[in-house]
Amino acid sequence: MAHPLPREFYDRDTLAVARSLIGCTIHRRIGRRTLVGRIVETEAYVGPEDLACHASKGKTPRTEPMFGPPGHAYVYFIYGLHHCFNAVTEAPGSGSAVLVRAVEPIAGFEEAARTNGPARLTKAMEIDRGLDRLDLTAGKDLWLEAPTVTAGRIESGPRIGVDYAGDWATRPFRFWESENPWVSVLPRRKPRVVEATGHRISGKDRPRR
Repeated sequence: MAHPLPREFYDRDTLAVARSLIGCTIHRRIGRRTLVGRIVETEAYVGPEDLACHASKGKTPRTEPMFGPPGHAYVYFIYGLHHCFNAVTEAPGSGSAVLVRAVEPIAGFEEAARTNGPARLTKAMEIDRGLDRLDLTAGKDLWLEAPTVTAGRIESGPRIGVDYAGDWATRPFRFWESENPWVSVLPRRKPRVVEATGHRISGKDRPRR
């Protein structure tokens, strides 16, 4: 039985949602099979004023889901090759969302599945534009659930690949579970610790890159 996060979870400050999603699980139902991954890395995109956010270009057919109700999926296609999955946050009109960057495979994945990156996880979980605008609170096809164990130490730092965004590129809007081997990009310098409670639960070997 699905136990999706309620809409109230997403209807909050985007940075708070991005941090809170670390340790939550993402569920993808494909026919009779369900894939489950544990979220270990996210990025917050906080609205039109954020020059790294798609909403900074205004409301378009592509970005329209970001301006809709919280708790819906925003799935976009990038470079003509990859899909990226986001959860829409805050009140309608905000233009904000959280990108899920990496997950730790828990159940249902192929043995060689690579999920340490936003494009890799969507490929492994068969998430594409067909799920754009999906209500994540309905518990159908794709949804997120609360953690069953406490996340390890959570750190923050600049987002990946947004150098074009000026001052916004340096803001610590990326969150990840410290030392988790499924995080897509490990920091070159000491990151900022934003939570120091709990414990790291991953015992898996570092995934192939």
